[in-house]
Amino acid sequence: MDGEVTVSIITVCRNSEKTIERTLRSVLSQTVKPKEYLIIDGASEDGTVSVCEGLRSEFKDAGIDFRIYSEPDRGIYDAMNKGIKKASGTLIGILNSDDIYEKPAVEAMCREYRKSPFALAYADIRMVLPSGKTFVKKARLRAYTTSRDWNHPTQFVRRDVYERFQYRCENISDDMDFYFRVKKAGYPIAVVHEVLAEFTMGGVSSSIPLRQVPERVMRRYRIYRQNGYSRLYFLECISFELVKYLGAKFG
Repeated sequence: MDGEVTVSIITVCRNSEKTIERTLRSVLSQTVKPKEYLIIDGASEDGTVSVCEGLRSEFKDAGIDFRIYSEPDRGIYDAMNKGIKKASGTLIGILNSDDIYEKPAVEAMCREYRKSPFALAYADIRMVLPSGKTFVKKARLRAYTTSRDWNHPTQFVRRDVYERFQYRCENISDDMDFYFRVKKAGYPIAVVHEVLAEFTMGGVSSSIPLRQVPERVMRRYRIYRQNGYSRLYFLECISFELVKYLGAKFG
């Protein structure tokens, strides 16, 4: 593909003082630097913004446009939408404040985009259990649609696609709904068979009291149904949430 491919990275955070420096440094360590890095902070009450400010000179030295916005929001996906509106890169990656990119993440996605321009791409991910054990969750793309094949922390999306399909700001599975809508619309999707991010289990999306599992199953099932998938996906939702619960509890 002709022309420059530029990348914007967004990290949304609130009270992430203990984890966000590792996230920031994973962006600084990229073999190909992003054009810009946007911190969308939800009016943190701890030292999150101070930690970010403390690395400002390092981002400047690396040639990365580093911007911090701190104000109240309506939740994680509202913050993501805010960041997307401020981003200017060809591709946008969203990295949570307790996760990290592997060093070649940006380079790998730019290389894939030049090879075959995609609307959305994702890759393999290293999952870190509460015990410290890790395993690699493989990315796949097949006719059978399941979130088990897709890894949001590794996802890079063309900016114009985000402009069409914003996060709905309805529940914690809005990222899955976004992926399903893009796939249903027939946009080109790519899978990169490299580990490009590390996800720490135990955050908002993976801390699961047993009493919440039925509600999470139904929430996931509603997203499948809203996107036109069969009632048989109810079994998929049950198995996914049970495996996630057991992994978080006994991992």
